Amino acid sequence: MQSYEERLTAPRSWWVIAALVGVACALMLLPLGTLPMLGGLIGGAALSAVAVSSYGSVRIRVVGGALIAGDAKIPVSALGEAEALDAAEALAWRTYKADARAFMVLRSYVPTAVRVEITDPEDPTPYAYVSTREPERLVAALASARG
Repeated sequence: MQSYEERLTAPRSWWVIAALVGVACALMLLPLGTLPMLGGLIGGAALSAVAVSSYGSVRIRVVGGALIAGDAKIPVSALGEAEALDAAEALAWRTYKADARAFMVLRSYVPTAVRVEITDPEDPTPYAYVSTREPERLVAALASARG
């Protein structure tokens, strides 16, 4: 059985923006003195870094006969056909082809994805859309886990 694990980390440019938020907070507090300015720099940078880190900490895994995407754990027995989506097709499935009932682990900074049909008759969710940097590997891991 082939396992799969990926963390959809935020791009480096977001970390630069987090640092710039700290600088902006420092500049806003500069008229109040040096200590408030340092507090703004540290506090602003720290809060924005926490936001970037938490958004970029989602994990995609195939372990123990289940697809774990973010907070969801879907057994492979409830999954149907998995389709690797290139950048253009992934964009289509996140916009005009999207179904409002679908489960989505969507990160706009990851251009490719996998769409997996959900075959459980008890579940109204038609498919799961999972952003991934390695769609072919994820499809192969799901096929391997299905047996």
